[in-house]
Amino acid sequence: MNGTSNKNEQILSNSTDSKKPEHSHNHPHSVHPHVHSEESLRKIVNRLSRIEGHIRGIKTMVQQNSPCPDVLLQIAAVRGAVDKVARIVLDEHLTECVARAAKNGNIDVEMQELKAALDRFLP
Repeated sequence: MNGTSNKNEQILSNSTDSKKPEHSHNHPHSVHPHVHSEESLRKIVNRLSRIEGHIRGIKTMVQQNSPCPDVLLQIAAVRGAVDKVARIVLDEHLTECVARAAKNGNIDVEMQELKAALDRFLP
């Protein structure tokens, strides 16, 4: 097995055996632990692992002097895959974290964090 698979398994095995493992962002202003299902974490980690492999493939293409249009096409595919992961993370954040914050009465801080993240994320 390669190092990436081992890292992914380690990340997943470090989560608790419960249906909803907790993980907190290392954000000093975070108002709650971000709790996501093991299935959701696995889906995101798997997608990121595929993207990582794709990036290595592009690096190999460049090292082998592949035609620039081919390299650009693969970069576009990675961009699309990263955008898809971002969409999944955002969707999960809205349906889980923001909804939880609204229920717990701390929606204002949660929305400020989301807006700050989107300001950095969006061009």
